Formats: sequence, structure tokens, C-alpha cells
Amino acid sequence: MKTEIIISGFGGQGVLSMGKILAYSGLMDNKEVTWMPAYGPEQRGGTANVTVIVSDERISSPILSRYDVAIVLNQPSLDKFEERVKPGGILIYDGYGIAQPPTRTDIHIYEVDAMDKAAAMNSPKVFNMIVLGALLHVCPVVSTDGLERALYKSLPERHHHLIPLNMEAVEEGKRIVKVKR
Repeated sequence: MKTEIIISGFGGQGVLSMGKILAYSGLMDNKEVTWMPAYGPEQRGGTANVTVIVSDERISSPILSRYDVAIVLNQPSLDKFEERVKPGGILIYDGYGIAQPPTRTDIHIYEVDAMDKAAAMNSPKVFNMIVLGALLHVCPVVSTDGLERALYKSLPERHHHLIPLNMEAVEEGKRIVKVKR
């Protein structure tokens, strides 16, 4: 099985980190993966997106124009990528950054109030892990165990003490994601 994912939002929301952790998780689960980031020179505040492909078989190209899953964290990302989700695909969005919700009726749409939950957890930095948890609930492309092992592999050792909080955020994301359509 192959899952083609785009994650998009503003720089500083952890978009690229989320893609990197997802790719490492695939590796920990012995899957084939690609990780291809795209961002402007602004780094924080500019737009950023990352394409991740997780597959049981070899991946022929990391270049995609249509996606099985889109995770959009702001209105410009929704405007750009909603139409690029394959019919029957999945779109996940954080309601905080969206003024005009998705309108397509041929895809599965989920909302996760990750920004609000991160604030309630007194840890804004776990925002992206909450969103990642929502993804794993609706599309378990990698295992939770693989994700935890990926955190140990991808985070600097000085941040390993934060991994339990990150895993708690993943579980919260799984719990709070809501079906919109």
C-alpha cells in the first residue's frame, strides 16, 4: 500500500518537522519513504509544505500533483491543496487557521482543534504532534510504536525528555479529531 501525503501551513507551525517525523516513522516500520520539503526564504511566517510518501513497495518518484491525504494548517494551504486531494481521499485541517472551511463532497474531511489543545496542554510546541495524532487516527499509515522510535531517532538527545509529552499530544490528537464530512 502507498499513501501520498502533503502537509502545508505557515513556517513555524512544525510542518517540516511533522513530515520528517512521519518519514522516520515509516522507516522504523520498515516502509519505503520519501520526504520532500518546500519552503520560502522566510522560514517563520512564510508558507511551507512537505510531501511524504509511505509505501510497502519501492517509490518511483517523490514528485506529486495529487494526494491521498492533505493536512492543511492555514487558509492559503487549504485554498491551494483542497482541489489536489484525490476523490475519496482525506483532508485534515486545524480550525484555528481556517476562515472558509473545505467544501468538497467527494473526500473525507476531518477537523482537529490542535491549536486550542496545545494551548490547553500549556505547550504550543506540541501543536504539530497533535495534528500528527489526528492523521494516525484517520489514516494509520505508520504505527504509534514506529512514531515513538522515530522521535528518539530524529530529535536531538537533549530533547528526548520531551518525547513522553509529544506522545501524549499524539494521543490527544487521536482523541479530538472530528469527522466533518
